[in-house]
Amino acid sequence: MDDTSTLDRLGAGKYLLITSFRKNGTSVATPVWVVRDGDALGAWSVTDSWKVKRIRNRADVLVGPCDVRGNPTGDQVPGTAEILDQSATDVYRRLLARKYGVLG
Repeated sequence: MDDTSTLDRLGAGKYLLITSFRKNGTSVATPVWVVRDGDALGAWSVTDSWKVKRIRNRADVLVGPCDVRGNPTGDQVPGTAEILDQSATDVYRRLLARKYGVLG
C-alpha cells in the first residue's frame, strides 16, 4: 500500500479493521487502534494474540476503516503486515499512546 491519500485517511481514523487469514484461508477481521508513521501504518497487539500468530504465518492482510465494533466504514485495501522487534514496537506504542491519550 503506497497511496499517500489512503495512508492519510486510514492513519487519521480512530479504528482500523485488519483482516488476517488463518492457515486454511478463512479471513478474520479485528478492529485495532492505528497510527501513521511515514509510509506505514502501525498497530500494536500482544505477542501471543491470535492475530499476531496469523500474521506470522501469512503476512498479506486487508485493512480499512471501521468503528469500535469492527463494522467496516469504508473499503478494505490489500497490505502486508510485519511483526516488529521490541525497539520498533516501543516506538509504535508511544505513538499510539500520544494519539489515544493512554499511558503504558
